[in-house]
Amino acid sequence: MLDDRKLAVLRAIVEDYVSTNEPVGSKALADRHNLGVSPATIRNDMAALEDGGYIHQPHTSAGRVPTDKGYRLFVDRLSQVKPLSGAERRAIETFLAGAVDLDEIVMRTVRLLAQLTRHVAVVQYPSLTRSTVRHVEIVPLAETRVMLVLITNTGRVEQRVVDLPEVIADDRVSHLRAVLNTALDGCGLAKVPETLAALPERLSPEDRPVAATILSVIMETLVERHEEKIVFAGAANLAAADFTIGLRDVLEALEEQVVLMRLLGETDDLSELTVRIGSENPYTGLRGTSIVAAGYGSGDKELARLGVLGPTRMDYPVTMGAVRAVARYVGQILAGS
Repeated sequence: MLDDRKLAVLRAIVEDYVSTNEPVGSKALADRHNLGVSPATIRNDMAALEDGGYIHQPHTSAGRVPTDKGYRLFVDRLSQVKPLSGAERRAIETFLAGAVDLDEIVMRTVRLLAQLTRHVAVVQYPSLTRSTVRHVEIVPLAETRVMLVLITNTGRVEQRVVDLPEVIADDRVSHLRAVLNTALDGCGLAKVPETLAALPERLSPEDRPVAATILSVIMETLVERHEEKIVFAGAANLAAADFTIGLRDVLEALEEQVVLMRLLGETDDLSELTVRIGSENPYTGLRGTSIVAAGYGSGDKELARLGVLGPTRMDYPVTMGAVRAVARYVGQILAGS
């Protein structure tokens, strides 16, 4: 275990290296930080940190830079995540509140995260498998054609035009709509097949052919579509990052949806930020990156995750604060939508 003084030296090295992108020497630490000890003592502490694998010397006669292990200890010992200013919070709230549907919420979120952090932002759409049905609407379009609209608690809206096997009167449409909403309101997507299977028994024989057609569309729309969709923005920010080696691998990883979903990770705790640093990433091509992610959701239920990907030399307090704040605002908007 490192004592408080060595932790303070490590913290100063991380902060200076993130700020300057230059290896940090003992004299610079003594000049820039009020560590209360001599440069000689700082050199001894740096030697101990180097022996412990927390910092290393990139080349002879250079100062020291943090290792993945050093960044990890720095993040784990953060006394607080840097809070956003009042102006930043108001700007986030105003920008996200202007979205009119789920697609726009996601697109605004990913652009906002990229702008706030100057890294690549990644946002996962709310998974259908974690959603519940909020409302079903059936809108007559013609004698044998209706528009089926399905709305989930995550704000997702699915619309399908359904061709019916026979003419159906408006009162029968209203009755079928009422039966569907009574059965499906608040129903989790995983339980929809079971719920729908018992539904025809609650309908008159004359309504069952039409109901069967509509139910099959619901099954196809909600149950059989298990795609997990992820969007990202800010890839141009990689050009300014420390990716002189491995940039191609990072760009290729951004194209792989499955890789991005695994990087965002999973957790049952909505308030928990996850930070993967360098070699902690399971993909060799991303060993020079760090990922900061958080879940967002409605109430205490996580619906999906969002985060940013950048170089290991990132401003962790600022990045973690931005990710946490944006995740909270997105959850509030979905809960109120």
